[in-house]
Amino acid sequence: MKVTVNEKPFLPDGRHVVTITEIEEGTSENKNVPFINCRLENEEGFINQRFYLSEPGQPILASFFKALGLDKTEVDTKELQGKTLSVEVEERTYTDADGKEKTIKQATNFELAGKANISHKI
Repeated sequence: MKVTVNEKPFLPDGRHVVTITEIEEGTSENKNVPFINCRLENEEGFINQRFYLSEPGQPILASFFKALGLDKTEVDTKELQGKTLSVEVEERTYTDADGKEKTIKQATNFELAGKANISHKI
């Protein structure tokens, strides 16, 4: 059997400079909360990061926009594509709405590309 892989791997844990290559809009499965999903990618791989457009999600979006150099309170998602920033990739475990434990990779600690403090985990 021949197996073909047409996708990059997920980014490993740690700090990465990434570019937003795709943006998808949607609503959450359980509470119908609107979100934007950004594909953050570089030569090594990619990570998809979902940003919920809810009150608790506002500070996260604010730090994301700041790391992109956007000093605005309202942004058209079309403006995000092609922008570069520095993110920290990590795993997070949580309990979903059905009570099942899930582990996901997420991007956090958004910084302007070239301005991030790089810390190495030992």
